[in-house]
Parts: sequence; structure tokens; C-alpha cells
Amino acid sequence: MDSMEAIKGRRSVRSYKSDPIPEEKLRKVLEAIQWAPSWANTQCWEVIVVKEQGTKKQLAETLPPGNPSREAIVQAPITLAVIGIKGRAGFYKGAAATDKGDWYMFDTGLATQNLCLAAHAQGLGTVIVGLFDAVKAGKVLQVPEDKAVVIITPLGLPEKVPSPPKRKEIDEFVYHEIYGKR
Repeated sequence: MDSMEAIKGRRSVRSYKSDPIPEEKLRKVLEAIQWAPSWANTQCWEVIVVKEQGTKKQLAETLPPGNPSREAIVQAPITLAVIGIKGRAGFYKGAAATDKGDWYMFDTGLATQNLCLAAHAQGLGTVIVGLFDAVKAGKVLQVPEDKAVVIITPLGLPEKVPSPPKRKEIDEFVYHEIYGKR
């Protein structure tokens, strides 16, 4: 699968088969995270692989009721929690190097995109879950206070794959030379 095929074909999957994921496929997903770009190569992420049903249920409870990804977290054979290491990316000599502050959200986003594309290329599904109580999820996973649970994603064989959503035309979001100049 080429990169554009992976980018265009990846979907937010919220329904999974219970089939186990072969370790070599999980390893490839984790390797994709390993190779994500990051600020000054700080690699400010860590990943928790969750397979225990009880822990997945506790994680699902950190999502608000009615969130369609709640059931997916329990249903998928694996749930991954992407952890951001605070105060590392975007810093120089202990101070934020730009007006953007801590860069860990951006870098964990890059790592998560690699995760999702690698999973899709292997026939696996994911959905990036951001609407959850990160403090509560951190307690469930025993994450230290200098780190944060940024994203949770189920990982598994899709039971059904949704249709692609409508996308903006390129001319709707691209400007030339200055903002507003089409």
C-alpha cells in the first residue's frame, strides 16, 4: 500500500472483531510510532499496550456516556494509550523555545498519525479518541504526573469500515503568499 492509499483509506473505526492481533502486526504499529518525527528528536511519547478487559473497561469509563468510541475500547483486542512526556519537546535549556509552549501535543499527534496509518496498512482499524478524562485515565494506567495520557485508540480488525467523509476541496484551504489570497 503506498502512502496516499493509506492516507485516503484510513477511517475512524468504532466496531471491531474480537480476533487477536498477531504480535508482529502490533510490533509494526509500535515501530511506526518509533519513527515519527519530533521536536529536536526528543521522542516525547510513550505507549501503554492494554489487553486486559478490566483495564479497557476502566478506560472506556473515562469517556463521556454516548461517546461512540466507548464500546470500541472494550470490544477491540488491544487499546493503546499514547502518553506525552511534559517539558521535553519545544524546550531549550528548561524554557519553552516558542510562544507555542510545550510541544508534546503536536509530537504525540505525529506519532499517533503514524500509528493509525501503519495499522491501516496492515488491515487493522483505529479511532483517535481525544474526548476523555485524561486525569482519570492516567490514574487507571498509573501514569506519573510529569506525563499525560493524550490519546486512547482501540486497535483491531474492523467489523465494519465507515464510508469516507466529505473533504474540503484544496482551493478551500490553500492561500498563496498571504492569508486570504487565493
